[in-house]
Amino acid sequence: MSASNSRAIAANILSKLVAGKGSLTTQLSNYKDLTDYTLLQETCFGSCRWFHLLEIILDSLLSKALKKKETDLKCLLLVGLYQLRELSVPDYAVINEAVAATRSLGKPWAKALVNAVLRNYLRRREEIEQTLTDSDKLALLSHPAWLLKAVSQQWPGQALQILANNNLRPPMTLRVNLAKKSRNEMLGLLAEAKIQATAGNLAESAIYLAAPVSIGELPGWQDGWLSVQDEASQLVPGLLQLAPGMRVLDACAAPGGKTCHILESEPALASCVALDISAQRLERIEENLLRLGLTADLYVADATQIGDWWNREQFDRVLLDAPCSATGVIRRHPDIKLLRSEHDIGSLVSSQQQLLRTLWPTLKPGGLLLYTTCSILRQENEDSVNQFLQSVANAKYRGITADWGVECSLGRQLLSGKNNGPDGFFYCVLEKVC
Repeated sequence: MSASNSRAIAANILSKLVAGKGSLTTQLSNYKDLTDYTLLQETCFGSCRWFHLLEIILDSLLSKALKKKETDLKCLLLVGLYQLRELSVPDYAVINEAVAATRSLGKPWAKALVNAVLRNYLRRREEIEQTLTDSDKLALLSHPAWLLKAVSQQWPGQALQILANNNLRPPMTLRVNLAKKSRNEMLGLLAEAKIQATAGNLAESAIYLAAPVSIGELPGWQDGWLSVQDEASQLVPGLLQLAPGMRVLDACAAPGGKTCHILESEPALASCVALDISAQRLERIEENLLRLGLTADLYVADATQIGDWWNREQFDRVLLDAPCSATGVIRRHPDIKLLRSEHDIGSLVSSQQQLLRTLWPTLKPGGLLLYTTCSILRQENEDSVNQFLQSVANAKYRGITADWGVECSLGRQLLSGKNNGPDGFFYCVLEKVC
């Protein structure tokens, strides 16, 4: 693959995301065998991360707006601007390859335009960057307007930090299988392997790497000593208050990190049932269980269709990691900035309510349901829980006593990437009263 073709591919991927097609992960998976994949991946992630700011810059460079049908050309220009601003690729190479990429896009007529716009940026770079510095701080943080407004209104004291954290490169975080190794043992083994690592502050199983490595370099990976999982997710088993002999349901389980951690944390469960609507995603759980030497009852099923999977035997614990806007994990999935809109929130809340109402009968009296999302928006979190509590008589809110996160009216909230730590995550424990 030529460098110019990689830029054309990046522009095509970006234009598909703008149209709401697929996700960055699924789009990139089609190109993993390409020799220039690392550059392609970096360009796509970075262009998504800074998309809205790059649009502001591009608008200042164009004498008139591009036609709506020229989305791929616009995205090629954004890709070029990202590389000029953020990557160590020589300026002349960025421009030459972007110009050549117009042919791969089937738009050789745009060669002069691409050349002129990118060279214009180089000539005016200092002026443009200074203008940006003097402009609205929120605009500099490169988020869609609806999300800037929502975060500013809901988290006024922390908004700038939350939005800035969303633009950081996420850390690689490991979960130690404490049934096999202690965290101190794993830190020692990582040090022997010349992998710099530190202990997490919230979960006793969490380890942060100073720089990402391939999983093949991790000591004990194939032996099931480690998994890759953000520290926020590692808090789940402790909040479930597991005990031997319990029946546990993980209702929206893929890719299975929480299922596996539940089983590691309490090996003497009577059973652990894991559901996911996607057979392909459930295969990932099977792979993780096999590597870790764990067993769960897996079902490809829609959790709301309980007749398809439930045998009427109630659970002691239910984990509902509910579908959400994923606004707490934007640093890991910057395409969320392009794929999500404020109109999605209502339908997501409806899905959450349907899941809560459907799963509640599967919980034993005295049992606990842990409701989690990777969102920082109140509509999907405490407001959604409150809506459910208003609709059932036998659900009681159980407060979470902890020294981490923000205490909400219902539940507890971790905000995105504070000190480059855990993802943004919400937790709420509900008890079924007799």
